[in-house]
Amino acid sequence: MTNIIEQFGEPCNTSCFSEQNVERLISIGKERTYPDSSHLFWEGDLSDKLFLLKSGRVKITKSTDEGKELILYMYQAGDLVGQVDPFHSTKHTFTAEVIEEAEVLLIEQKDIEILICQHCDFSIDFMKWMGIHHRLTQTKFRDLMMYGKPGALCSTLIRLSNTYGEELEDGGILINKKITHTDLSNMIGATRESVNRMLSDLRKRDVIEYENGMIVIRELEHLREVCHCEMCPNEICRI
Repeated sequence: MTNIIEQFGEPCNTSCFSEQNVERLISIGKERTYPDSSHLFWEGDLSDKLFLLKSGRVKITKSTDEGKELILYMYQAGDLVGQVDPFHSTKHTFTAEVIEEAEVLLIEQKDIEILICQHCDFSIDFMKWMGIHHRLTQTKFRDLMMYGKPGALCSTLIRLSNTYGEELEDGGILINKKITHTDLSNMIGATRESVNRMLSDLRKRDVIEYENGMIVIRELEHLREVCHCEMCPNEICRI
């Protein structure tokens, strides 16, 4: 069994697990397939399992009382999805929606607890995974709160480039997924109209451009300046 990074590529939030512990996770998983637009779980469901993505994409959202959706995370193959508090019963505080048909390994919390009790190296890797998840959340909220909507948008574009970016021969970075203006507005908690204006401004400055409906970043340093980039590692600086 190869390492999870070798199987699925980077960035994935399971890179903190050793090859042996990845094998342990896979061995206790139950294979499931979820079609596009289905849900792994809903806000308020009991959080008693994790999902290891083998393929597909999943977005994690939080809804406000007014019905507005905020996209918190977007997961892809190799990522571990879910909210597990070992040895405690909690409920999900967000919803996981499948946006590309997903093959997953469903891992029960009780089985994770057994691995934690039996293997100290697994428990350390699991704590590392939880730490990465917390740092990812902290940095996203930092970007949203400290540098305004332009800073949050620039940070999101950098995160998208780290997650889906492909380097072009001319030095640009192609975000190889079609991300709509509505998606971007939901990622930063802004209106679609304000996102349209900010993207138009970045295009006028030749910071970004579009190619076949996908964003190409031309001036990565400009984006870093606007959001006061702290050069976090890719497992943290991701969407």
